[in-house]
This record gives sequence, structure tokens and C-alpha cells, in this order.
Amino acid sequence: MGVADLGLPEEGREALPHKGGGGRRVGVPSTALFTDHYELTMLQAALRAGTAERRSVFEVFTRRLPDGRRYGVVAGTGRVLDAVENFRFDAGVLGFLRERRVVDDETLDWLAGYRFSGDIWGYPEGEVYFPGSPIMRVEGSFAECVLLETVVLSILNHDSAVAAAASRMASAAGGRPLIEMGARRTHELAAVAASRAAYVGGFTTTSDLAAGFRYGIPTVGTSAHAFTLLHDSEQDAFRAQVESLGRGTTLLVDTYDVTEAVRLAVEVAGPELGAVRIDSGDLLLVAHRVRQQLDALGASHTKIIVTSDLDEYAIASLAAAPVDAYGVGTRLVTGSGHPTCSMVYKLVARAESADPKAPLVPVAKKSTGGKTSVGGRKWAARRLDEHGVAEAEVVGIGPVPDELADRQLLVQLVKGGEVISREPLDVVRDRHAAARANLPLSATQLSRGEPVIPTEYV
Repeated sequence: MGVADLGLPEEGREALPHKGGGGRRVGVPSTALFTDHYELTMLQAALRAGTAERRSVFEVFTRRLPDGRRYGVVAGTGRVLDAVENFRFDAGVLGFLRERRVVDDETLDWLAGYRFSGDIWGYPEGEVYFPGSPIMRVEGSFAECVLLETVVLSILNHDSAVAAAASRMASAAGGRPLIEMGARRTHELAAVAASRAAYVGGFTTTSDLAAGFRYGIPTVGTSAHAFTLLHDSEQDAFRAQVESLGRGTTLLVDTYDVTEAVRLAVEVAGPELGAVRIDSGDLLLVAHRVRQQLDALGASHTKIIVTSDLDEYAIASLAAAPVDAYGVGTRLVTGSGHPTCSMVYKLVARAESADPKAPLVPVAKKSTGGKTSVGGRKWAARRLDEHGVAEAEVVGIGPVPDELADRQLLVQLVKGGEVISREPLDVVRDRHAAARANLPLSATQLSRGEPVIPTEYV
């Protein structure tokens, strides 16, 4: 696996990195069935009861962070906006619902004209969040908002989990580049979303070409063990790769004997060899030995890339090793042990009638077992200490205190059904780096702990 931006000569890079923009607008089929059956049966009942058009406010939040995590990362917002735009009940979808008798004809007629016409506010993508943070707020009629619950949670729970893992790994890497290479360890479509989320969290490149095509993420790659095994000798394999891809390529050196492979790699490519990749063994010990050998052979500028079931803890353990980049797969795309963020989508306020001027009334579930919620349409702000470091997540209902007016976190994403806030992916990535840097230093500790700042309700 090669890597961009490691100081390799341009001709040695295996893929020219794209600029990480907002992404290629790829045609997306209807997202209307990315939902649960009961969303539609609730709609049917509300239409019959005359309550479907009541103005409503839903909020996305989590009651707690995954065990041991100190902050969360908002990721997937851009994908949510795409999903809302494509939430359309076309003829095929309506035919399926009719055939299965999911809802009655009156509801099908209503769905045929569905277009979200409300407003969506949210934390900017890449921002950090904490328990109780109103990460996203969806406002409109009950009917149009309730249908979006499942797809919104599906995207935010997955992408935010991967981004949080990526962020921890990026902190542990200490500025060394990270390659996302988990496509073969998850669903093929989830892999593309995971690559995007990893880039938000601080990864620099991906091996997944679909992610590169769709989102403009730099893609890299050279060869696997199969390529070495294909040839009659390791030397033949290295020679074939160098002749095709140039001396700046990355050679995989642990198919047989690492020491002999490094010797052959430098013999074939010369001191201009771009990098070697190590995919097994005691990475700390092997990396030191390989660095000493490369230097002794005159290849002092040749980089060392390590892979092999890495996570944030393994990356941190290699901090003192002469490693130039890390490739991460399984643990990244599965959220490093936490594949979801347990976000929920709850009705927090609704009008008492369908009159557009009817005031909103706070509502909240009352339950035992830790599933309570706080009613009311909320704002959120982050209070800083005298050094500009975050000290509290403040969540409130009603007027925003003057001292927090310029620290509000929610921004409008959709207005009157129209998306008004799409951003280049590099902007999102930079925002996350800045948000993480403004947290207390203990935020990046890998030891178990509570959220790095408290959530205060006012």
C-alpha cells in the first residue's frame, strides 16, 4: 500500500491524489425505503387523526458516549443532506408499498407528493459533541419529519462512529499519515461511507476507489502478497513492480524473510526506493530493524509503512518506532469496538393544532432505565475558559445568554426544503482538527474516562 504526501517523488506515487472536495454528485436512487415500517403506519394513523400536519421539532442526540470515549465526532451530515433530497416515493416504491399493504391508498396518495419542505439545523460536520448535544434538529410537519428518522440515524450513527475512531487514531499517530484500507472488512457501500468519515476524522488517503471517485479522497495502493507469490522469486516480483510503477513505489517486504526482502528491494530499486510496507510480526521490533538496514544500505530516505490489524492503541505503541505511515482497516470501519454512537431521534416539541401560528409545546418521553429525554426546542453553545479551551457544552431552551451568543453551535443546513449548506470535505476535515485542538488535552488520552467537558442544561 503506497501513501501520498510522504515526500515521495511525484513519479513514484501510485495514484495522483484528488483535492478532497465536497464530492462528485453521483446519481442516488430513492432513499425513501431506508426507513422502518412503523414510520409509515404512524403517518397513516396521524393523517386519519388530523395530527399529521402539526408543526413539530425532532432532535438527534445521544444520552451517553461509547464506554470510555471522551468526545464524539459529528460525521455524515453531507450524506444526510443527500438522503433528504432523494427521499422520494417513486412509482416503484409506491408499488411495493401497495403490494405489501403497508399503508392504505390515502396514505399512498400523500406519499406520492412527498417532498421535505421544512428546516434542518445541525452541528457543522466535523464538530465534536457530547451527551445531550442537539446534534441535528429537524423542523416541519410531523408527517414530513417522522419519515426521516431512520435514514438520518442510520447515517449519523455509522459515520460518527467511524469518524470518532479515526480521530483517536489520528491523535495517536501524532501527525504521521494514515491510510484507510477497510473496504474488504465491511459492506461495500458502508466502505465508501466509512472512507469519507475516516477522512473527516483525520485520515489522509484511502485504498477504496469508489470513495475516491465519489468524494475526491486521495487514493493509494501498490501490491499485495499475491503479486509476490505470482512470480518465481521475490526479486522478480520487485523488479516487475519497479519497472511498472517506478523507483518511488512501495514494496511489500514480509511475504517471506523481511531482512532478505529489504536487501532485494534496495538492490532492485536503489536508494530511491519510495517505501517498504510491513504487514506482520512484531511491528515495533521489525520497524527498528528495517530502518537500521535501510540506512545501512544507503536508502535513508525510504519510508516505512506498517499495516496489520492496527487500532489507536497499536498506533500509540508505535509512537517511538521509525514508522512513517499507518494503514488501518478492520478496527477503523467498525468504529474500533464501537460501531454505533447510540444516537436517537426524538420529538421534543409540537404544536397543539395544525394552525401554522399555533405555539410549540415541549414534549418528552418519561421512562425508567436511562431513556428519559429533555423536551423543548434547544440551542447549544460551547463555553471557553480564559485560555480559549472548551470547558462546558451548554444546552438550553429559550433565549441564549449574551455571553454565549457568539459561541452557538447549530447552523442552518436546510431552509424551506432547500439545502443551503454544503461544504467541501477538506473544510469539514479542517474543522474537526480545530475543534479537537480546542478541547482540554485529556481529550486525546486513550485511557478510559468520562466526557472531557460536562454538558450543562440552562
